[in-house]
Amino acid sequence: MTGIAPIVVALLAGLILGAIFFGGLWWTVTRTLTATAPAMWFALSALMRMAVVVAGLYGFARVGLPSLIACLCGLLLARSAVKHLTRFAD
Repeated sequence: MTGIAPIVVALLAGLILGAIFFGGLWWTVTRTLTATAPAMWFALSALMRMAVVVAGLYGFARVGLPSLIACLCGLLLARSAVKHLTRFAD
């Protein structure tokens, strides 16, 4: 891919990674309110979410710095979107 295509792909991938990370965080917090072992939920969720995001960022870091920056921007945009969408949720 040449031109702007890798940047757009990285931005979209960052949006997906951010939705997985921050959506998973919201899901974990809502589920652990009634869980019998909330510490286990938080620990496993954090490990899984971080593993997915670090693997994705590592992949785009190998492509190049512009792709990594675009992926990080997508991650931050997804954070804002999840924060906005879950503001008044249960």
